[in-house]
Amino acid sequence: MNTPLPFQEFQYALGRHLRQPHSVKRPAGVPVRRAEVYHRLLRNNLEGFLLACFPVTHTLLGARRWPRLVDAFFREARCHTPWFREIPREFLDWLLAAEALPVALPPWLAELAHYEWVELALDVMETATLPAHDPHGDLLENIPVLAPALMNLVYAWPVHRIGPAFRPRKPQAVHLLVFRNLEDRIEFVELNPVSARLVTLLQEGGHSGRDASRQIAAELHHPSPDGLCGHGTGILNQLRLSGAILGSRTT
Repeated sequence: MNTPLPFQEFQYALGRHLRQPHSVKRPAGVPVRRAEVYHRLLRNNLEGFLLACFPVTHTLLGARRWPRLVDAFFREARCHTPWFREIPREFLDWLLAAEALPVALPPWLAELAHYEWVELALDVMETATLPAHDPHGDLLENIPVLAPALMNLVYAWPVHRIGPAFRPRKPQAVHLLVFRNLEDRIEFVELNPVSARLVTLLQEGGHSGRDASRQIAAELHHPSPDGLCGHGTGILNQLRLSGAILGSRTT
């Protein structure tokens, strides 16, 4: 490993001080006032990116716990990307991996933060070119085409309902399909376990709506596979109306 050059040593020392100005000595030659300005600038800019992504988390943690959590992230986390838009993901990774946090958090907080981050992730997600498809095609007999920016998620808590008026006391599993529609708006659809499994099979590619429905029928040992196909048709059409399914493949 190469020995750091003097200017690099200075940068490291300044960085350590700016992260922890009350416990790490200020490098020689740096005025107190200037160091304080740098610290506030960096810390407040970091919080600005987090506030834009986690408004509900911020509101529910309140004016005491939220700043302490941000301060701990600023002090302890080591980001692995130069992209500002990735700061919320780095915060989420740190929140999930931290062995000890400076404040007590509700048991659903990490999942709520993930759900809020998903909107940003889908908004900036790069997608492949859509295959040729018919918006009005038969979704049961042909292969459905899903919105390319899409996440099929399951949470232990009803994260889409959590807010100032509702804070759950007990876990309640929920399946959520979150996607970016053709107008570049982020939408979500609440699914049940069967419809979530149907979407999972469609994400694998190559399954017609009928093939996917029959596979689910086999997995459930359903006595009437054809009846389940009829139910699958209804789910597929609802997903098309919502914008999660764009149509059926034509090639």
